[in-house]
Amino acid sequence: MQNEPTSSLVGEEYEVEVGPVAHGGHCIARTAENQVLFVRHTLPGEKVVAKVTDGDTDSRFLRADAVRILEPSKDRVEAPCPYAGPGMCGGCDWQHAKPGAQRRLKGEVIAEQLRRLAGLTPEEAGWDGTVMPADGDKLPPGEVPAWRTRVQYAVDADGRAGLRKHRSHEVQPIDHCLIAAPGVSELGVEKREWPQMSGVEAITATGSNDRQVILTPRPGGRLPLVELDKPVSVLRVDEKDGGVHRVHGRAFVRERADDRTYRVGSGGFWQVHPQAANTLVRAVMQGLLPRKNDTALDLYCGVGLFAGAIGQRIGEKGAVLGIESGKRAVEDARHNLKDLDRVRIEHGKVDQVLPRTGITECDLIVLDPPRAGAGKQVVNHLVSLGARRIAYVACDPAALARDLAYFADGGYRVRTLRAFDLFPMTHHVECVAILEPAAKGI
Repeated sequence: MQNEPTSSLVGEEYEVEVGPVAHGGHCIARTAENQVLFVRHTLPGEKVVAKVTDGDTDSRFLRADAVRILEPSKDRVEAPCPYAGPGMCGGCDWQHAKPGAQRRLKGEVIAEQLRRLAGLTPEEAGWDGTVMPADGDKLPPGEVPAWRTRVQYAVDADGRAGLRKHRSHEVQPIDHCLIAAPGVSELGVEKREWPQMSGVEAITATGSNDRQVILTPRPGGRLPLVELDKPVSVLRVDEKDGGVHRVHGRAFVRERADDRTYRVGSGGFWQVHPQAANTLVRAVMQGLLPRKNDTALDLYCGVGLFAGAIGQRIGEKGAVLGIESGKRAVEDARHNLKDLDRVRIEHGKVDQVLPRTGITECDLIVLDPPRAGAGKQVVNHLVSLGARRIAYVACDPAALARDLAYFADGGYRVRTLRAFDLFPMTHHVECVAILEPAAKGI
C-alpha cells in the first residue's frame, strides 16, 4: 500500500488548549491528531485558534500563530506595540504578556533546559528560580522599557526601514520601535527613505554620546547622503568582503562599564541593554572573587570587558589572558586594556589558540561564548586547568545546560546560577553560572 502523499498544512486552523512555554518564544499545544504545535502569540493555559504558518502532514511539529484568543490568560495584556502580532514584526515574542509573567516564562524555560540537558534541578544549580529585571526595567503592564541600543533595520524594495517578520525575509515597515533606546529613536531612521540599501543598523552608546549607523548596500548600490536628526558616524558593509568600513566620523563608539571606557569598533559586540555590561560584570566578579596574584583566562573576550574587570582586581603580579576570534575586537581589546600590563589578548578561535598557549593551570576562568555554547572539546580543556572558579556567561539556556553537563562530567559542579532579563519583550535571557570543583561541595 502506498503512503499518503505529504500535503501542506499552512493556513489550517485548530482550536487548541495551550500547554507549557517552550524555548524560542512560543508555547506547546497539540492538534486533535496529536501533532505538536509550537504556537506564538499565546500563553500557557489559554484556549486559542492556532493558524499553521509552517509544516505539513509529515512534519514532526508544526509552527502556528494564535489568531483568536478564546479563553485568555490572566497574564495577557493588549500588546503595546502596534506591530506585534501574527504576521507582523518578529522582533518581540512577549508583548502580549505582563512583565512579571515574561520573567516567569523565561525562568520556566531555564528550569526545563537545566532538567532536560544537564539533569539539574534549580536547587542543584544554586538558583532560586527567579529572573531579575535590569535596573529601571520594572514597569507596569502596558509600558515597555526602551532598552535596545542597537537596532538592525531591514529595508524593503521601496526604501522603507522596518524589521523582519518572524522567520521571514519579508520587511514590516515601522514608524517607531518601542524597545529601541532613546538614542536610536532620536536618529529618525524610520522617517527617511534608504534607496539602494538592504539594511541600516543604528547604534547608540551608553557610555558616551556616540551614535553610529552601519549601511549595507544592495549589490551595486550607492550610499545615500546620510542626514539624520542627530550627529552620527557612518560606516558601510563592503559588498565583496563583508568588512565594515568607515565613511565619515568615528569608526567606533565609546562604552563605559566598571569605571572603565571601552572602544567598540565597526559594529563590534557589546551588550545591547544599557545596564547589561555592569550587571554582568558585577555578577561575574561576585562569583569569581578574584584575589591578588591570581592567573585568569577570559575566553571569547570581545573588546575586553571581563579581562579589564579581573585585571583591575588581581594586583601587579597577577595575569589575564584573553582570547577572541574577531580581529577588530582584538585590536579594540588591546587598546582598551593597554594600561594593564598584566593583561594579554590573543587573536584566534578558543579551541585552536588555548592549546597553543601551553597553559596547564590557572586560578579563574570566565567564558562568554556565542549562542551555540563552548562545546565539549573546549570544556574538556578547561576542566583540565584546575581553576578554583569558572564563570560561564550565557545568552542561550540550552547551550548553557549542555555545557554544564560536560563540566559535570569533568568534575565541576554549579555553585550558583543567576538569571537576568536583559532582553525584555523577547524570549532571550542572560545567565551567569559560577562553577567550582565538585570536591569542594562535598
